[in-house]
Amino acid sequence: MSELYLRVMRRVGHYRWFSLFMKHVGSRVDRALIRASRGRFSMSGPALPTMLLTTKGRRSGKDRTVPLHYVRDGKNLVAACENFGLKAASSWPKNLLADPKARIEIGGTAATYLSRPATEDEVARNMPRLIEMWPAHDSHMEHNGVRHVIVFEPLAAKNLSASAQLRCAATAHVHYRAAAFVTCCALDDNESAYR
Repeated sequence: MSELYLRVMRRVGHYRWFSLFMKHVGSRVDRALIRASRGRFSMSGPALPTMLLTTKGRRSGKDRTVPLHYVRDGKNLVAACENFGLKAASSWPKNLLADPKARIEIGGTAATYLSRPATEDEVARNMPRLIEMWPAHDSHMEHNGVRHVIVFEPLAAKNLSASAQLRCAATAHVHYRAAAFVTCCALDDNESAYR
C-alpha cells in the first residue's frame, strides 16, 4: 500500500494543481501532521524523509516553519527548493540569506543548524539523490528556472563565534545573490566561514 502511495505522490508531484495545493494548503497540513506525530507521519509517507525547517522571517522577524524533503551528506543535511515550479520565489531561502541560522526538527528532535548554499561538488553529489527521491524537482526547475540547493551544518559541531556567524551570513548573502557557489575559507582561531 505504501509503495502505491509513493508512486502516486511522485507522479502527481509534477502537476501544477498539485504544486498550488501543496504551496497553499498541503504544506500547512503536513507541518501540523509532522508536529502532532513527532515526525512519525507526513503527507509524503515514510519513504520520503521530511524535516521541519524553521527560519526567522527576514521582514517580520517571526519564526517561519516549512516541511522539506532532505538527504543526509555526512553530518550535514541537504535540501533543494524550486518553489513547486511556481514563478513567485519561495521565502525560506531568502530568510536563510538574511539569517543563516535555522532550527530543524526531524523525528520530533530539534537542533540548530547553520545554512549555506551548496558547493558545485555538493550539488553534483546530492541533487541526483534528491531527484531520485522526488522526481518533481526537475519538472519544477523546468517551470521556473530557479533552484536553491542549501546545505545545513549542525551548529553544535561547528562551534562558531558570533562574529564568525555574522561574517558567514554576510559573505554567503553576497555570493548567493551573485549566483556564485560558496566555498569554505579559513578564519582566525581555526573557525570557518563561507565566502
